Amino acid sequence: MAVKDLYTLQDPTKQYPQPKFRSQKQSVPGLDSKMTPKADHGETSYRGSGRLPNRKALVTGGDSGIGRAAAIAFAREGADVAISYLPSEESDAKEVIALIEAEGRKAFAFPGDISNERFARKVVKDAYKKLGGLDIFAAVAGKQHAVEKIADVTTKQMEETYRVNVFALFWMCQEALAVMPKGGSIITTASIQATHPSPSLLDYAPTKAAILAFTRALARQVAEDGIRVNCVAPGPVWTPLQSSGGQPAKKIPAFGSETPMKRPGQPVEMSPLYVLLASQESSYVTGEVYGATGGLEVG
Repeated sequence: MAVKDLYTLQDPTKQYPQPKFRSQKQSVPGLDSKMTPKADHGETSYRGSGRLPNRKALVTGGDSGIGRAAAIAFAREGADVAISYLPSEESDAKEVIALIEAEGRKAFAFPGDISNERFARKVVKDAYKKLGGLDIFAAVAGKQHAVEKIADVTTKQMEETYRVNVFALFWMCQEALAVMPKGGSIITTASIQATHPSPSLLDYAPTKAAILAFTRALARQVAEDGIRVNCVAPGPVWTPLQSSGGQPAKKIPAFGSETPMKRPGQPVEMSPLYVLLASQESSYVTGEVYGATGGLEVG
């Protein structure tokens, strides 16, 4: 993908590639390096402005997609960053660690599976120790696998989807809240699927609805403790999640064409929302859901 300028006035419908895309299929969980066209996570396009000075952030799914974009943006804004990711995503994760360190920030990598309760809890504790604190927790990692017929959705798939998308969020927030200072920020990641579910995502869409409810409830619970909890709800975004089974293979060439902007979003287009919600600039914002959907309605 050609380098894009995020800061010059331009037509957003033409800012990034539009369908039709090449047919492509990856094995789960997919790698950014194998996508065509390459996604923009802000590697060269995102400029920081010191909005997160010396903050300490943990990002799940920080190797690729939206998590990668958030991790890069946090570092460019002055934060030290730890990322979690599946061991099979190591090659992508190494690139992110190098990008964080290139900003002069501390970077820590934690490979493992957050669907495992022991690992999910441990990674928060380990990130806290390595970073010397934890005041930003961005829960971005998710599991999505499209299945056309309800009869073909296995119990195993449902359990795995809920463990990654919902159970891990509970476990990791419990650990994060135990160490977060007043002023800390938790950012969850839902989806337009929470309110406008696709028929092929019968197990995934309900997990995203659960995340919306969880965010709003937790925000009210911890507001008096000085902790803010908010949610980013993306529409179709060009990430390895889609080409590794998140969408039916036949839908990849036209992916994102249903939006008013006629294209999918890029991960870097999500990262300013994570930065805003992590920063002190949004000090009066909690329990909110920020959509970034190319014009589709979230609510």
